[in-house]
Amino acid sequence: MKIENIKDEFPIFDEKILNNDLVYLDSANSSQKPKVVADKINEFYTKQFSNVGRSVHYLAVAATNLYENTRSSVQKYINAKDKNEIVFTKGATEALNLVANTLGQKYLNDGDEILITELEHHSNYVPWHFLRKSKNIKINFAEVNENGDISLEDIEKKITSKTKVIAITHLSNVTGAILPIKEITDLAHSKGIIVVIDGCQGAPHLKLDMQDLDCDFYAISCHKMYGPTGLGVLYGKKKWLEELPPYQGGGGMIREVKKDKISYGDLPNKYEAGTMATAQVIAFDQSIKFMESIGIENIMKHEADLVEYGQELLQKNNSVKLIGNPKNKGGVLSFTLEGVHPHDIATILDEDGVAIRAGHHCCQILHDKLNIPASARASVGIYNTKDDLDKLNESINNCKKIFNLK
Repeated sequence: MKIENIKDEFPIFDEKILNNDLVYLDSANSSQKPKVVADKINEFYTKQFSNVGRSVHYLAVAATNLYENTRSSVQKYINAKDKNEIVFTKGATEALNLVANTLGQKYLNDGDEILITELEHHSNYVPWHFLRKSKNIKINFAEVNENGDISLEDIEKKITSKTKVIAITHLSNVTGAILPIKEITDLAHSKGIIVVIDGCQGAPHLKLDMQDLDCDFYAISCHKMYGPTGLGVLYGKKKWLEELPPYQGGGGMIREVKKDKISYGDLPNKYEAGTMATAQVIAFDQSIKFMESIGIENIMKHEADLVEYGQELLQKNNSVKLIGNPKNKGGVLSFTLEGVHPHDIATILDEDGVAIRAGHHCCQILHDKLNIPASARASVGIYNTKDDLDKLNESINNCKKIFNLK
């Protein structure tokens, strides 16, 4: 599939926003959906629907096969060793909570330390904070440098003899920094430390190879990968998923239930309690096929060209201050405009049909470090073009005129 005409695959771009063509620059928040994904959800609910893993009638067996086909597709896409290392969750947030909760129960003890970074999304901080409250776990922070990056050297400096887990983002949703995950994992494993990766921004924009990265856990947000909302993926090494306890109890995750004892099902059923988001899982297979039809290398090149173009454009724009200039940068352009609150920027841009996000982007610690309450963020996806970034710049100039900025 050719990137040049990719917008044709997304029905939303046929819509007008306040009488303007839509310029969607909020993919770091959530990506738009190609028609094949929406069609698959409709097809499942109208022609194929059944619960999975329960009944043995035709529809149930067919739905279960479709559901498991997606698991196999995810395994292949991220190059996991075993399809049972793929656990479906209701989102990346639940995936990270699952890891923190189960490690807290089984592995972490009073006085142990967890190392995260100042770049982290709240989803990769708050679950560990719960352990700080319940088990007296200490949290240390690797510091963001002046380029909005995290260095391997600072990670190494912050490791102590009590560090049991390093939990870090793959790609920052504010500065765009792409962290050296493989090198961090090699360092951590040399010291017997577990590595948990928040891959919400990494999965849609980078080539993933779990066997090469060698991390212990990797959390994916499907709605950022052109897939449905309400669905996440947790990759976990088989040895950990077998050893750790279940996260939730209920139907589907048990082997045998007696009045005096309960035994749990095999992987991945052990972590998929209750009725799962079946339609979303089945439709996510179409998201993966869609990305594969374009090629992740082509996606990465397209987005890198857009970010380079957007950076050059905004750097020339007086009063605009870009946030972060990391060594390796993903598809995020966060910025401030002198004297204008980011919410006002976003509101004015919206009148031109330009959709961005404004706020702290669930990264309050980073914004505190930067000494700003909020920022405006334009983020790119496969459907964006240089024309979209030109329109962004024009709308910023309209905003400057309203606030009498030069």
